[in-house]
Amino acid sequence: MKSAKGKLFATLCLLMTLFVLFGPYGDSRVSAVDTSTYKSLKIFNEVLDIVEKNYVEEVKQKKLIDEAVNGMIKSLDPHSAYLTPDQYKELQVDTSGTFGGLGIVISMQNDQLTVVSPIEDTPAFKAGLKAGDRILKIDGQITKGMSIQDAVKKMRGPENTKVTLTILRKDFKEPRDFEITRAVIKIKSVKHNVYDDSIGYIRISAFQESTVDELRKALQQVSGKSGDLKGIVIDVRNNPGGLLEQAVKASDAFLKSGTIVSTKGRAKAIESKFVARDDGNEPTCPIVVLVNEGTASASEILSGALQDNGRAIVLGMPTFGKGSVQTVIPLEDGSALKLTTAKYYTPKGRSIQAEGIKPDIVVEPIRQAEGPETAEAQMLREKDLKGHIRGDREVEQKPAEGKGKEQDKGKDKTDLQRDNQLKSAVDILKSWEVFKRIGKN
Repeated sequence: MKSAKGKLFATLCLLMTLFVLFGPYGDSRVSAVDTSTYKSLKIFNEVLDIVEKNYVEEVKQKKLIDEAVNGMIKSLDPHSAYLTPDQYKELQVDTSGTFGGLGIVISMQNDQLTVVSPIEDTPAFKAGLKAGDRILKIDGQITKGMSIQDAVKKMRGPENTKVTLTILRKDFKEPRDFEITRAVIKIKSVKHNVYDDSIGYIRISAFQESTVDELRKALQQVSGKSGDLKGIVIDVRNNPGGLLEQAVKASDAFLKSGTIVSTKGRAKAIESKFVARDDGNEPTCPIVVLVNEGTASASEILSGALQDNGRAIVLGMPTFGKGSVQTVIPLEDGSALKLTTAKYYTPKGRSIQAEGIKPDIVVEPIRQAEGPETAEAQMLREKDLKGHIRGDREVEQKPAEGKGKEQDKGKDKTDLQRDNQLKSAVDILKSWEVFKRIGKN
């Protein structure tokens, strides 16, 4: 065992020496030796040796090293993570849009697992889980200190099996158990409708591998149902994001030219810029994008791209503010690092991180009358997450309280009588035609 640790320490020292002598790019520049790094590695080796020899129970060296790496990456920000081989496979399943589980997006707030958004038409959504719910237990196991990856693994499982989540909500006097039956989650990321025979409605619930294909079909069907399409509502409320490539292509579907999004990081290789292309089939009618506090990441890219290019009015509430880029780096043993490597910037150079997209027209959702027991919880934003990466203009301050509440996702979002934000968007697009006629007179 001692020789194995000796080899580990020697290898680390050798790698550090090569890095110091030749630099990260293999050139001939010589840097001063950072002796503090050697000292830290030596301390790590000593601690590893002490734990292995003296801990009350025998522990495997690999487990200790894995947990050390996990702790190091976890300390960086809420979105970076060390993924075991099983967790890496789970991540790959996420982007396919089909998996067995509950259908919720979770994050970490104040070291507590918290629901960011339940996904529409999933068991969690139907069971009544809400954004802001704190998950205290999973099948009786306390989640304090549990990683997001471990929590996801516990909540997923075979179809028709049950899992019990112990939930604390802002308006609950005490925690409550929600028994939820798992299902095969097949997320249809795009839905569509037509209002008043002339206003198209396209709902994008997530950005996954099939999103752009579904979006193109929805645009064709919406245009076909209306002989004279006067406007389009793009609804990305409670859209937690997903694949950058899909968000860029979805934005391009509505833009003939202009920058969509750019990324900037410490490494020049990470920096990129995505530009729209004129395919000749982009809709030319006015567009309103619906957003709220659950609009995050890739959906903020689409909202910012259409807003900054003057292609759409953004209506609703300020978005979540998740504007950081995670790069997944596979490792030799099948594990991977999900590492934050850059930030997203809108076409006008605005940072999304911890700031979000500000609507052109702020419209707060009107909650349907309910009893106090089902009152809605406060929505979370990126800036509320412990250890988040600061936005470019963010200053030290306490998180704002009491701003914005989640719309009742248990109601039918396509019902104009119950969804005042959607109704406002449709009314604006209908008025657009009226003002155009007035302008011609």
